[in-house]
Amino acid sequence: MTSVRYLLRALRVPALAAILALALVACGEDEPVVQAQPGSEPPVEVLYNSALDDLVAQDYEVAAAGFDTVERQYPYSVWATKAQLMAIFAYYMTNEYDLAIGAAERFIRLHPGSKEAPYAHYMIAISHYEQIADVNRDQGRTREALAKLEEVIRRYPRSSYAQDAQAKLALTQDHLAGKQMAVGRYYLERGHYVAAINRFQNVVEEYQTTSHTPEALHRLVESYLSLGVTDEAQAVAAVLGHNYARSPWYRDSYALLQGQDLEPEAREGSWISRVWNSIF
Repeated sequence: MTSVRYLLRALRVPALAAILALALVACGEDEPVVQAQPGSEPPVEVLYNSALDDLVAQDYEVAAAGFDTVERQYPYSVWATKAQLMAIFAYYMTNEYDLAIGAAERFIRLHPGSKEAPYAHYMIAISHYEQIADVNRDQGRTREALAKLEEVIRRYPRSSYAQDAQAKLALTQDHLAGKQMAVGRYYLERGHYVAAINRFQNVVEEYQTTSHTPEALHRLVESYLSLGVTDEAQAVAAVLGHNYARSPWYRDSYALLQGQDLEPEAREGSWISRVWNSIF
């Protein structure tokens, strides 16, 4: 049997180390292999270990088929449960993300109270995460990834899966904010200022911790000035200057205001003051 250490080095997903180590230990590296009799089905441990060897050899498609065979031929054995878990990972590694999601969802239905349920939930989340599309395309997968990552964090906050999900969550939020920015810029360039404002406000309200917030605030200043709503432009610029004084977006906003003999000015009654105060 190939060593645990070799398999863990091959992993692309750090949080899966524990589950795969358990799978290898469970199969018993020192256990004798039972030889199949002529004309009979191979023993379940032979099928499982063969699929595991394929997985370690990074022949993931063959491994997935092998684990499916274990479950199909020995559905009521403990090996079938282990094979279900390993098949999820094998499908993931072949980029068959929908199959990985389906296998993980099936495992959760069959074993809702299993100690390996966190792993299954995590695999659903990162399988959606791996399918995040370009910001110029529909973001349905991104929203699904966001929801599933948040579910892992909520359900298993002290697990290593939650730690990895938290790291991926930030990028997912940044991606969704980027989509809102792209649409907002499209409207702004065409003079649809109210529609643009709605998009930029959404970034500030929903994704304020992302890298897009300074630009969103500047674009709001630009949009409000284009509509002649100078008080809101000044209020947004004040927030931008207070929080991102060194940002080039603040310098651009300040220049726009100066061009109309205006200065950044905080206004307690503005929507940006209410939103920013509620956030921070």
